[in-house]
Amino acid sequence: MNAHITAPETAEMTHDDVLRLKLEVLRREHRDLDEAIRALEETGRGDQLTLRRLKKQKLSLKDQIARIDDLLTPDIIA
Repeated sequence: MNAHITAPETAEMTHDDVLRLKLEVLRREHRDLDEAIRALEETGRGDQLTLRRLKKQKLSLKDQIARIDDLLTPDIIA
């Protein structure tokens, strides 16, 4: 009896599927950071160090999003 059970092939994710999922997660994190920064600025409760750290983190997410976007977007020469 074979104890090894394989998942159906349709359940396997391609590399692009994984990248799209990662992209979705990063975009959500970027939006959440944007909202947090805005809330801290509007209430005046955020100290400059915290705001700078959050903005730097948001910029890093933006860079990661751009890199994954580039990987998923095929180069088309017109």
